[in-house]
Amino acid sequence: QPQLVQSGGGVVQPGGSLRLSCATSGFTLDYYVITWFRQAPGKEREAISCINNQDGSTFYADSVKGRFTISRDNTEKTVYLQMNTLEPDDTAVYSCAADLNSYSDLSTKSYEYDYWGQGTQVTVSS
Repeated sequence: QPQLVQSGGGVVQPGGSLRLSCATSGFTLDYYVITWFRQAPGKEREAISCINNQDGSTFYADSVKGRFTISRDNTEKTVYLQMNTLEPDDTAVYSCAADLNSYSDLSTKSYEYDYWGQGTQVTVSS
């Protein structure tokens, strides 16, 4: 079965940067969506960025637009989330998810996703 393994995360100061990785395996098709979600304590899960493998198109939530960048390395089969100008409100558990045979503009609900990474903690604090 397809698998997503995350790496990265950690503790950074406000204004700092961090890069998350989502390594994929077991995918036999190029037509799928990888989305980064985050969930802070006491808050609902939020989709913040996605990339469509079909055409490479990307989408961002308003809360991270201009600060975060999603990208992919097709050779390593890894999707990255570069997070710059981090703020305390960015503190959350970040998870990558895959929706096979799908295309998304970030409106796809979390329950539509087929596979999930294990989640990584990002803490932004002085």
